[in-house]
Amino acid sequence: MSYESLKLFRDIAQSRSFSRAAAMNGVSQSAASQQVQELEKDLGTILLDRSTRPLAVTQAGHLYNDFCRDVLRRKEEFEVTLDRLKQEVEGTVRVAAIYSVGLSEMAQLEEEFSRRVPKAQLVVEYLRPEKVYSAVLADQADIGLVSYPEASRQITVIPWRMEEMMLAAAPDHPLARLKRVVPQSLNGADFIDFDEDLPIRRDIDRFLREQNVQVNHTVHFDNLEMVKEAVLHRKGVSILPARVMRDEVAQGRLVAAPLVASPLFRPLGIIHLKKKHFHPVALAFLDLLREPEFKAA
Repeated sequence: MSYESLKLFRDIAQSRSFSRAAAMNGVSQSAASQQVQELEKDLGTILLDRSTRPLAVTQAGHLYNDFCRDVLRRKEEFEVTLDRLKQEVEGTVRVAAIYSVGLSEMAQLEEEFSRRVPKAQLVVEYLRPEKVYSAVLADQADIGLVSYPEASRQITVIPWRMEEMMLAAAPDHPLARLKRVVPQSLNGADFIDFDEDLPIRRDIDRFLREQNVQVNHTVHFDNLEMVKEAVLHRKGVSILPARVMRDEVAQGRLVAAPLVASPLFRPLGIIHLKKKHFHPVALAFLDLLREPEFKAA
């Protein structure tokens, strides 16, 4: 007993015509008649009275017709519900991010993502840049967020945003009085830096070298948050992305002054495996990252 046969009998009983029901179901009239004959044989009862025109449905036929309509109705309800479930995005998206994609920003992303895709889960791990690449390559992360992204034979880069770099100083530092900083004013300043193997360190060194600026390197760290903390504790000045200093600047704990004549920007990118097959929840998170609110510096 198939859904097709149930539908055929329902249509015959409703139209009281073999020919019309056969046309509705894409079969010949003789095939429709034969199916009903076989059905009556299996059930051991007559379902249609063929002696009248139009066909008359017997009491057993009405009972079987009710059964057909009930099964077909439940089948349609099942298919509609199943389609709705398929359209609902659920699952987990794994993100590996450098430390300087701040907790506050990621909290905003997670909140908005949860609002839009309530059945999805966002799992974020903060790592050093090289560890982010390793996690993506090992398929331990669906998406990586890094600065100074580098494509390779296995890694695809999606440009995310360009963050302006500014002088970072404690409010009582002499350079904090400057509204705009000429790079040469950094000559001889105690400077808090990043570890030498980090791309941001190489970019800042290049910038200072091109500006003929000599600074006094005091301490260096492997992540932006530690550099920021050292500036807050008056260990020297640094050059940091303005975006990551917003809260401290708003609280009056840091001063961020733009670099004039030759501005400096830190590129951020989204990385993933070139042959990565994204499930719907990961695609939904990618779409969120690329919206203006989170993409703009």
